[in-house]
Amino acid sequence: MASTDSGIAVDEDGHPRAGRSGDPHDLTGLEAGLDALDTVQTRRTPLRETLLHKVLPPVTAVVLVLAVWQLLVWFEVAPDYKLPSPADVGSEIRDAWLQGALLDYIWTSVSRGLLGFLLALVIGTPLGLLVARVRFVRAAIGPILSGLQSLPSVAWVPPAVIWLGLDDSMMYAVILLGAVPSIANGLVAGVDQIPPLFLRAGRTLGATGLRGAWHIVMPAALPGYLAGLKQGWAFAWRSLMAAEIIASSPDLGVGLGQLLENGRSNSSMPQVFLAIFLILLVGIAIDLLIFSPLERRVLRGRGLLVTR
Repeated sequence: MASTDSGIAVDEDGHPRAGRSGDPHDLTGLEAGLDALDTVQTRRTPLRETLLHKVLPPVTAVVLVLAVWQLLVWFEVAPDYKLPSPADVGSEIRDAWLQGALLDYIWTSVSRGLLGFLLALVIGTPLGLLVARVRFVRAAIGPILSGLQSLPSVAWVPPAVIWLGLDDSMMYAVILLGAVPSIANGLVAGVDQIPPLFLRAGRTLGATGLRGAWHIVMPAALPGYLAGLKQGWAFAWRSLMAAEIIASSPDLGVGLGQLLENGRSNSSMPQVFLAIFLILLVGIAIDLLIFSPLERRVLRGRGLLVTR
């Protein structure tokens, strides 16, 4: 029996042995302690804690915004036709609901945005993998993707209208041009952050080509890829709003962007505020319902999130 520098007794094969007392429970306790360190403790969050930490802060923020808004109206900081009161905007929401148009406004834009984002996901994911893993493709396309990502999405609306006309295909083209570069660049950034040891271990185990991309590259690059997806949705939603504001046609229906433009044309600030409120609401809802759960799941799978 030998001894290591740390004083732990080991046998001929290098395995730890019991201490001088000969008690085998010494090493058992040590192993149990190490296992406890590696175990992520999870518990169900109580309802009171959820309300206190999740619901109360945003509700408080909304109440404060409404209070400041109402104070600005009372002190007549701006004329009524420039700054409507919260009650005026609430009346606009109620009228749109009673007319049955409120959900139509939302669905017209949300359906376009989600379908366009799914198309961007299908195109941007393999493109990002190709750019990340093939050096020649990265040198050729990488700078173009970065340039497209920095180009304002509204710049694509005029040529898309000329090329495709005033229909939904124009809307989807603008969404793709805005979202695909962000998704691809996010995946490239995630792949670049993969430790080389993971890739070598995958090749050693036979995970090469598509199998390696699916089982090694994509799971390891998931945090950066998810960040690219969130940014891609933001670009897709902004691109769609720009296209709906600029392009107007009866065949396109009235989405949230067109509702905003109609309010400007009619000099109706309550309608403008209604459109802004709905655009913001959809963006928050998509983040809370889709991206936040995905982010929590990724963090929890990596032991970075205990309770949330």
